[in-house]
Amino acid sequence: MNKNDCIFCKIVLGDIPSYKVYEDNEFLGFLDIRPLNPGNSLLISIKHYRWVYDVPNFGDYWNAAKKIALATQKVVGSHSINFLTLGYEVPHAHIRIIPRFDNDGHTDGIRLSAVKEIAKEEMEEVAEKIRKAID
Repeated sequence: MNKNDCIFCKIVLGDIPSYKVYEDNEFLGFLDIRPLNPGNSLLISIKHYRWVYDVPNFGDYWNAAKKIALATQKVVGSHSINFLTLGYEVPHAHIRIIPRFDNDGHTDGIRLSAVKEIAKEEMEEVAEKIRKAID
């Protein structure tokens, strides 16, 4: 895929809006618009890499994911956080950060089809709370 066609690169450039939860010089975190649970976010590399393991500063990548996860858990009150790095849906390195709740529809792991409908206003509010919890 040409990175000009990459939806995540377009989000980095600001061509596509997002509910940002985290940003530094190397990574951008934003809420998934097809959330598997409230507070579900994606952490991407700002520079285009195909796979998570292609990102040169792999440890920093996971430390940023942990920051988002801990802030998210505090904000949404989940009992735990799952991390998912399949990488087939969008060919740009991304870590899914998925809060988990009792009876959340994800039996035996994560069900990618168990997408939740969350209002735009709630998405904006959760994103803001996560940003503040990270700072």
